[in-house]
This record gives sequence, structure tokens and C-alpha cells, in this order.
Amino acid sequence: MVGGGPAGAASAWFLARAGIDVLVVDRARFPRDKPCAEYLSPQASRILNEMGVLGAIEAAGAAQLSGMRVRAPNGVVIHGEFVSSHGFRGFRDCGLALPRRQLDALLLDRARHAGARVLEQSVVRDLARSGTGRVEGIDIETDAGRRTLRAPLVVGADGLRTVVGRRLGLTRTGRFPRRVAVVAHYGGVDGMGRCGEMHVDASGYLGLADVGHGMTNVAVVVPAAAARAIGGAPGDFLDQWIAGRPHLARRFAHARRLTTARATGPFNTRARRAWTPGCALVGDAAEFFDPFTGEGIYAALHGGELLTQYAFEAARAPTTRRHDIALAAYDRCLRHAFRGKRLVERIVGTAVAFPSLLDRTARVLAHRRDMADLLVGVTGDFVPPSEVLRPGFIVRLLAALAHPGAGVRGSETTPGEPVPGRLTNS
Repeated sequence: MVGGGPAGAASAWFLARAGIDVLVVDRARFPRDKPCAEYLSPQASRILNEMGVLGAIEAAGAAQLSGMRVRAPNGVVIHGEFVSSHGFRGFRDCGLALPRRQLDALLLDRARHAGARVLEQSVVRDLARSGTGRVEGIDIETDAGRRTLRAPLVVGADGLRTVVGRRLGLTRTGRFPRRVAVVAHYGGVDGMGRCGEMHVDASGYLGLADVGHGMTNVAVVVPAAAARAIGGAPGDFLDQWIAGRPHLARRFAHARRLTTARATGPFNTRARRAWTPGCALVGDAAEFFDPFTGEGIYAALHGGELLTQYAFEAARAPTTRRHDIALAAYDRCLRHAFRGKRLVERIVGTAVAFPSLLDRTARVLAHRRDMADLLVGVTGDFVPPSEVLRPGFIVRLLAALAHPGAGVRGSETTPGEPVPGRLTNS
């Protein structure tokens, strides 16, 4: 298992519990920081509970999030709750947020408890392959030198810039949209409540979420072309981005940055398939589109859950043919499980990239709470994506977009001003 983050830890836990001998290899020493939105959707709690770690995460001070608020470039705020009148319910009625430094260490400890071995501070340099190209292990480098570890199955759970996927030529980065992020924790941000927030304008968007312990996760996401402006000073870039927007600047007037700002990206990466003979990809290594809808950690956990049956069959397969059949079936299962959600993510990502489109959509959803709740429920992973992809929903949304002024008078605000009855100090 290459990578000890949520995808690697969850995969290791499920496989070790099934009786597979698992070795997790990671270049870091845990606990360690990781740039991330740090949001766990309500449905993620189901998997955390099965792993026996949900109680420990809550005891560690994880914040509870009741919904999401999105501020469009025109100042209109969309508000959706994780508990709605549609009858859909997740495992929990709230999302969770906890710094990755704590979360990943807790998840990896659960993998150890299930029987997985963990090798930290070990850098994967390459894959060991047979004469036919089949993956047979990994080449790692530690303080003691370089060596090869052999295994019947290698799992690449090594994230957005996956070494495993790149060495196999499986991963690629899409051309549009291509975004990068700068992430840090702040204390003293004014007006933080129980909802996550997304503030969108023409040059990117900024996410805010309480992560417990008096800290707010602050992440600005901008087009990849801005990477040059970020340069070697991501903290300065983040502070300047906030200071240049009055509706955000006043909320940060007494705030202070508590952790080092880190840059990550580019996003919109995908493997053309999530397997090759002897190897499978899971989590961000298999696909990551954009952090706006917060799909990363749940997708990592659920991907590890889905992998278990197929990896078990592949690791115990009596022939290479049976091994390959099992991994190909995993790839089909993974694509099917996330197909609808990925389509919704791409629709939302496209809207975010075109401010005028998002403005029109916001005018509608700000006054159609039922529709907003459905969309937020999809991002919470407990409302099936088919609910917002079915023709009836799309027709209603398009009809409302065609006549955005009907029934929504007074919904706009001057940029920086709150929507009455919606989000104070947005």
C-alpha cells in the first residue's frame, strides 16, 4: 500500500480485517500536515463508524457542519442544509471537519490495530516489474538505503501527484478547469458558524470551515495560471487575496494565521483506468476533479471500501488471468459508484468557472431552498446524484434560469453585503 492518507489507511484497514497481509509505505512520519479542505461529508461517518474510529475523531474535537453556504460573485448566497424535507438522510445529520494532522494519524492507527504494518519515512522511487511489465513490487529509499519490496498486489493510494500512477503512465491532468489551492488554518475569523462556506468571484473562490479547536480551515482556489504569483510565498498570496475582498477582509480583521500556508494542485487529474496488472489505484490517485464540492476524503474512504473484495481476490488469485479479471472488475465498480457524482462535480465546476452563469444560478437557488438542499445533499454523499440529474430537476432549473427575475426580486446584494435573512457577515 503506497500512501498512508485516508485512502491508504481505509484500504489497509479493510484488507487487513479480511486477512490480507498489508504493508503501508509513506514518505512522511505521522502525524503530519496536509493541505486539504478537511471536510468529511455526513456519509463518511458511516465508514468511519465501521472502522471503529468515529468516536475517536469526535473526541479529538472535530467540528460539526450542518450544511453549506455559497456566495456567488454578485453577492447572492445559496444556503443548503444536510437535513432537508426530501426524506433523504445520511448516516449522520452533519458533516465533520478535523485537521488532517489529527485525522490521518487516527485512521492509520486503526489500520495498525487491524493488523496492517506501517513503514514511515520511506520514499517510493519506482515500481518493480517483470519482463512482461507486470507490477511485482516497489523500490523504496530510506535512511538505510534503497531496496525492493515484493508483493502480489501494489495499491497506489499516494494522492494527487501519485508516483505509482505516473510511473505506470495511467494518470493525466485535464485542461479545463485547472486550479491550484493555498491552504492554512486561522484563528479568530469572525462570523464562523456551523456551515461550511464558499465565496466565489471572477478570479477563484475561497472556502471556510470550522475544524475545531478554535481554528478555521481557509483555502483559496485559483486558476493554475496563478501559480507563478503564488511563487515561494503562499502565505503572502493567501493574505493578499483575502485583503483584496472587503466582505472577507473585515472578517479577518482580528484573525491570525496559525499554520504554515501550503500550496497544492493542479487538480482535475484522472487515471485512464484504475488498474494495471499487479497494481490498483484508489483515492485521489485514481481521480480528483476539484475541491469545490468537497468530495476528496469521502471518495478516498469509499474507494478503499470498494477495493477490498477485488483486491482480496487479486491477491489470492491462483493465476495472473484471475488476478487481472478481479482488478478490471474493481475499475468498473469504481467508475460506476462515482459516475453520477463526478458528473455533478463537473457541472458545478463549470458554473464556478463562469461567474455570470453562477450568478444566475444563485438567484434561483437562493429562493428555491428545496433545490439547494438537494444539491448540498449530493455533496454530502447521501442524496443520489440521480436526483439532480433527472430530467424533471434539470427542466425546473433551466426554466428558472431562463426567467431569473421571476419570484426572486430583491435577492441580489452589492458585493460584500449580506443577503437579508441568509448569511450575516458573508
